[in-house]
Amino acid sequence: QVQLVESGGGLVQAGGSLRLSCAASGRFFSINDMDWYRQAPGKQRELVAVITRGGSTNYADSVKGRFTISRDNAKNTVYLQMNSLKPEDTAVYYCKMGIRTMSMYDYWGQGTQVTVSS
Repeated sequence: QVQLVESGGGLVQAGGSLRLSCAASGRFFSINDMDWYRQAPGKQRELVAVITRGGSTNYADSVKGRFTISRDNAKNTVYLQMNSLKPEDTAVYYCKMGIRTMSMYDYWGQGTQVTVSS
C-alpha cells in the first residue's frame, strides 16, 4: 500500500521560512510528477508547485520567487522551501504524486497546516 507522509508545517511570523517534506512509502515502480497544493479556509484547493521526474518545475504566480520545489528520487521525497512567507500563504498544504503500481494513480498526503502570522 502506497502512503505519502508530510511533515514540516507550523506557525511562523510573516517574512519567515518553512520547509515542507513529503515522503512516499510502500511498493511501487516509479513516481512521475510531484506536486504541492494548498487549501485555505473557505477556498478551493490550488496548485502551488510542480516538479517533473526530470526536474522541471512550475509555480503559481503567487509564490514565484519565494517558494522552491525540489525532489530526491532516491528517497522518494518532495520538498517545498517557503521563504518570505505572507499571511495569505496560510493554508493546509498537501503533496500529490503520480505513482505507478500496477497502474498510474495520484496519491495524496494527509495535509500539513501552515499558519503565517502578521
